[in-house]
Amino acid sequence: MSETSQPTAPRPEPRSVLVTGANRGIGRAIAERFLAQGDRVATLARSGGAPDGVLTVTGDVTDTAAVDAAFAEVEAQHGPVEVLVANAGVTRDGLLMRMTDEDFEQVVDVNLTGVFRCVRRASKGMIRLRRGRIVMIGSTVGLYGNAGQVNYTATKAGLVGMARSITRELGGRGITANVVAPGFIETAMTAELPQDRQDAYLGTIPAGRFGAVDEIAAAVEFLASPAAGYISGAVLPVDGGLGMGH
Repeated sequence: MSETSQPTAPRPEPRSVLVTGANRGIGRAIAERFLAQGDRVATLARSGGAPDGVLTVTGDVTDTAAVDAAFAEVEAQHGPVEVLVANAGVTRDGLLMRMTDEDFEQVVDVNLTGVFRCVRRASKGMIRLRRGRIVMIGSTVGLYGNAGQVNYTATKAGLVGMARSITRELGGRGITANVVAPGFIETAMTAELPQDRQDAYLGTIPAGRFGAVDEIAAAVEFLASPAAGYISGAVLPVDGGLGMGH
């Protein structure tokens, strides 16, 4: 070894990672990212289709018993969950005056209470290990609002309070909790939008383009890494500058 060369840092041991909703879109990209770095990756999803190599446990985050059973299966095969990425989410968009109680409650049950159920269960193992990474997938619109999405934006704003409360409660045990807030991302959903609608959205983004799912996955990977051990209770926007100042 020359005098100027630096020793290579040892590669971290493979971790037990659980990504909810890894069967498509952002969740799939996140799971693939952790797989590529050698982690043991599982997903809790309502349907199949997760990447090869991901342990798929079928279940619903709105069902506490299903969440507990899923974690038990993951723990049996991969060990205690060290990284939880709470990604599963739904939308039921509609203007305030027309939004039904059911539309509001369903979104809250999946996007906010569902995250709570998963975090609560994951925290048990993390507390015993005295380490853990919790990353919640929020949204830029959760910080500045969006017409027709009172239910969705409320849940994404709620994740910020949840992450910060978890940080104050568990931060001394080596556990971090953060929110990644995507903006407009290239997915099957955005591809189906009429061109004039896509152009209107693009006009609001300083970067002048939609984001890629891999860019969200990279942010999650960083927050779950040893390099981010002193970052907790933070919101990391990945939105091309869309939500600046919010």
